[in-house]
Amino acid sequence: MNIVIFGAPGSGKGTQSEGIVTKYGINHISTGDVLRGEIKGGTELGKLAKSYIDEGQLIPDELMIKILASVLDSFKESKGVIFDGFPRTIPQAEALKKMLKERDQDITVMLDLEVPEEELMKRLILRGKESGRADDNEETIKKRLLVYHTQTAPLVDFYKTEGTYQYIKGIGTIDSIFDSICRAIDSKK
Repeated sequence: MNIVIFGAPGSGKGTQSEGIVTKYGINHISTGDVLRGEIKGGTELGKLAKSYIDEGQLIPDELMIKILASVLDSFKESKGVIFDGFPRTIPQAEALKKMLKERDQDITVMLDLEVPEEELMKRLILRGKESGRADDNEETIKKRLLVYHTQTAPLVDFYKTEGTYQYIKGIGTIDSIFDSICRAIDSKK
């Protein structure tokens, strides 16, 4: 069972991913965590990724897929994976599909956590106050949300065409949102 979880910054992807991992016994791949791990570990892929980051460039899709494939292949007897933070573009979604197909796997479900923009702003500003995260200020949040919406909109259609898209109302209690997620996952198993 392979899951892609989508949602704007502040939509609750991390919180909900933890619950999914626990309930379904699958692995969690957060691209940010994976990249930091590869770089810290000094792997060849990590060194290559660091060279792009140090130059202020985005990591090429091909390199990101190699890194994800390496992580995926490292899981022994895995029941599946939740991809958090990837894919972000149509070419990345196509590359992920190809990489999984090479392993006789596919995406089971794409969960789209939808939260109204004004709620996202409130959550992120609160998170910034509580955590001290410098990127959780109003100006930066607006830029991040704009990037998210422009990059993600085409992916919704991609996963609808694939037949794996599931809309999740991302407001309410953590438990009620999680119940909706479980129903969506269970309907695709």
